[in-house]
Amino acid sequence: MENDDRKRDYVLRTVEERGVRLIRLWFTDVLGRHKSVAISPAELETVFDEGLQFDGSSIDGFSRIQESDVLAVPDPGTFELLPWAAEDEPSGTMFCDITQLDGSPFPGDPRQVLRRNLTRARDAGFEMFCAPEVEFFYFAEANRGIPQPLDGASYFDLTTADVSSDLRKRTLHMLEALSIPVEYSFHEDSPSQHEIDLQYTDALSMADAVMTLRLTVKKIALEQGVHATFMPKPLNGVQGSGMHTHLSLFRDGQNAFHGPDGDEGLSDVGKGFIAGLLRHAREITAVTNQLVNSYKRINEGYEAPRFVSWARNNRSALVRVPIIKPGKTQSTRVEYRVLDPACNPYLAYAVILAAGLRGIEAGYELPAEAEANLHELGPDELSTIGVEPLPSNLAEALDEMEASELVRETLGDHIFEWFLRNKRAEWNEYQRQVTPFELEHYLPTW
Repeated sequence: MENDDRKRDYVLRTVEERGVRLIRLWFTDVLGRHKSVAISPAELETVFDEGLQFDGSSIDGFSRIQESDVLAVPDPGTFELLPWAAEDEPSGTMFCDITQLDGSPFPGDPRQVLRRNLTRARDAGFEMFCAPEVEFFYFAEANRGIPQPLDGASYFDLTTADVSSDLRKRTLHMLEALSIPVEYSFHEDSPSQHEIDLQYTDALSMADAVMTLRLTVKKIALEQGVHATFMPKPLNGVQGSGMHTHLSLFRDGQNAFHGPDGDEGLSDVGKGFIAGLLRHAREITAVTNQLVNSYKRINEGYEAPRFVSWARNNRSALVRVPIIKPGKTQSTRVEYRVLDPACNPYLAYAVILAAGLRGIEAGYELPAEAEANLHELGPDELSTIGVEPLPSNLAEALDEMEASELVRETLGDHIFEWFLRNKRAEWNEYQRQVTPFELEHYLPTW
């Protein structure tokens, strides 16, 4: 509490000394869409003390009409000055936790869901750290027509003269100004596709950072008349966008995944975590890949995993264990490769953590490593080695989720039931649409 008081005092002092005119309070709805409300500095101390009351029934997945009001409570540890604010109107921002009017955590708040699961991990002695590789596309048009890539470059290409490089450079500067450290940034495989890799940090801070990154990428692009999208599969015939995420659990300041006497330096904790991810992968996929479009990326292959498997150096596997450099034991980690950048990062990290912890606590046995390229194996060969496919569409993923005690417990009844209703409706609407594929293939013949 004393630490929170110091952070709060720092925010109040900074707002006064820097002449901040507006403070934007950020949170997300259940689907991970960014929400914002602005307050004046005069209201800030009161909002710290009492929260900002608003009608939750107007936010997707929040309250019902008869129980609508909730409080947005700013987290002072997330305060940043907005680098894109006008010079004559300095602005700051903070992420918020959403609570009930009595101050208890609001069950419809994704950030509270992740907080609760991180607390559970902490009670077991673990801290979760992660680092995502966020992919996205730039397009010349933001309308519903055919997307127009800005370049025809590929992996690691140097495109010094094009608008994409300038957009990415400006985005990195903005992220740095927002205290979000970037590890790498480069052009990805597909035309006009880019990747920004964030440096390892705790899971809650990283979920906040992913939300800020998506907003920043879109804002910088829009200023140049460009449309940035985190849609998983916007183009046919090329790689889609993923958000491969590297994960570690730490205990007493040491990497709990590393075991000098384990297989290839992987501890029993690490093996149990991977086993939990594999056992529950199909159940959590609706949360980590929440769009109808997400499964277009998964089904087409490329670097998107299609099968529940793990490996050390096989990029067709769902879970990869990167080989660490000698002496770098703190870098022992697993990479979960099916995530895409359209997920709600708070909910996605919560279900990944819950699945991994279940594997540790229940002593799940780690299956054999997948050494073959799984994309090249037929159904009989996959069955022989005991490898299951991931759900092939959103409807199948929702069926798996609905039957999952682990996902219900992780998300809580409120979000679990709303998410299923919302996504069932999305799938039903999609099923009623006549697609260009159908018109092209059936109209001339039938």
